[in-house]
Amino acid sequence: MKTKVLLFANLKDRAGTREVELDLPAQASAADLKARLGEAYPALRPMLVTAIVAIDRVFATSDTPIPPGVEIAVFPPVSGG
Repeated sequence: MKTKVLLFANLKDRAGTREVELDLPAQASAADLKARLGEAYPALRPMLVTAIVAIDRVFATSDTPIPPGVEIAVFPPVSGG
């Protein structure tokens, strides 16, 4: 399935684009998404270990499935204070 992925902060900078399209298997999880993103954009690999995936604006765990037609965002961990 073709999936649009939005990248933020230094992920966007390293990929050189804010939005990418990936081809994922039908039963892909958030972990599968990160793996595929690292294959397509090797410069992102070190950052993907701690990157956060949101599916339709809800934080996902590594085993969260990715249904077709959802909004996916990936961004580095953030902290406040």
